[in-house]
Amino acid sequence: MEAVSRAEKRFRMKNILIIQGGGRPNGNTAQLVEHFARGAKEAGHTVEVISLRKQEVKGCMGCNACRYGKPCVQKDSFNELVPKIKDADCIVFASPLLFWTISAQLKALIERFYCIAEEDPNPPLGRYEKYPSKDCALLMTSADNFFWTFEQAVSYYQFTLVNYIGFHDRGMLLAGGCGDTNGKPQIDKTDHLQEAYEFGKHIY
Repeated sequence: MEAVSRAEKRFRMKNILIIQGGGRPNGNTAQLVEHFARGAKEAGHTVEVISLRKQEVKGCMGCNACRYGKPCVQKDSFNELVPKIKDADCIVFASPLLFWTISAQLKALIERFYCIAEEDPNPPLGRYEKYPSKDCALLMTSADNFFWTFEQAVSYYQFTLVNYIGFHDRGMLLAGGCGDTNGKPQIDKTDHLQEAYEFGKHIY
């Protein structure tokens, strides 16, 4: 039984890439990411965190030069991130809520996923190319915590990453009520950090 248990654990080990789009260095989103990553590592997964605060990724220009499989013509950090994106089993998108959706940095990176698309001779309705098969998850923080606070962000995540690109949703943690943006981060006064730890530990 013990040998089977070890084999099952090896089968469950995944390569998880967390992409943090914006937020302060030690802010609410950074803390949420830290606790998620700790839980995932304790579960035996390999975890890497990429901060878009430190990586310049410009938005897609729609020039089609990359189609299909060619490097993007833009000279920024995205092409360096492509191998990490392709190697990941699960990509976790993390962002503070900015103007009711994900950060501009994170959206710019998602737009550039066009570079990793392949030709699809029989695409599903509304799509023209196919993307690598990945799992995905969403981590978000916000000062507000109304029933509609994350509606736009969740809609973008579901329509773009799940429905269009075709990633497999592993869940979301929408951490509202993290304190006024003019003050210090207050996520530590909520249950969200423990929730993030548990999410990371049990994402598989």
